[in-house]
Amino acid sequence: MDEIKIKQGDITQEDVDVIVNAANTTLRGGGGVDGVIHRAAGSTVLVECIKISGCDTGDAVMTNSGRLKAKRIIHTVGPVWNGGKKHEPELLRGCYRNSFKLARQENFKSIAFPAISTGAYGYPIEPAAEIALREGMHFQNDFDEIRFVCFSKADLEAYQKIYVELNNKNK
Repeated sequence: MDEIKIKQGDITQEDVDVIVNAANTTLRGGGGVDGVIHRAAGSTVLVECIKISGCDTGDAVMTNSGRLKAKRIIHTVGPVWNGGKKHEPELLRGCYRNSFKLARQENFKSIAFPAISTGAYGYPIEPAAEIALREGMHFQNDFDEIRFVCFSKADLEAYQKIYVELNNKNK
C-alpha cells in the first residue's frame, strides 16, 4: 500500500528503511536536524561523510545509519532562502527528487523526511511543504510508505493543510 504520512516527532526514532538528513554542503554535521541525526547515529556516519567530501545544494548522497533504526541515511543539502530569487524552489525540489531516486535505486520501500531548509535556512514552511508533498505524491507508487516528520506542531499543521489542499486539487 503506497501511503503518505505526516507526523510530528523525532526523525532519528523512525523505523523506516532510510531517513533523510537536511545536511550542509560539508556533510560534517551542524545545527538543527543535521546535528541531531549525526549525534544519534554516531561517529561511523561522520567518517563516511568525510570520505564523500561534500554535497552540492539540491543533490543527495547516502551513508550508513550508525546506531539508528533506519538501514541508511540520505544526506541532502537544501537551499538557503533568499526570497526565491536564487532558484530555491528548483533546488529544494531537487533535494526531494534526488533523495527519492537514491532510495528507489536501493529498492527501499519506506522513507522519512524532515522539513528540509525550513529551519536555519529560512525557507517558508508552506511553499516548502508544497514542494515536499508534490514530490512525495509523484514518487508515491514507488514506496510502501513516505513519512514527513515535522519537528514542531506549527510545521505539522502547515504540512497537513497543504496535503489537504493538494488532494482536493487532484480530485
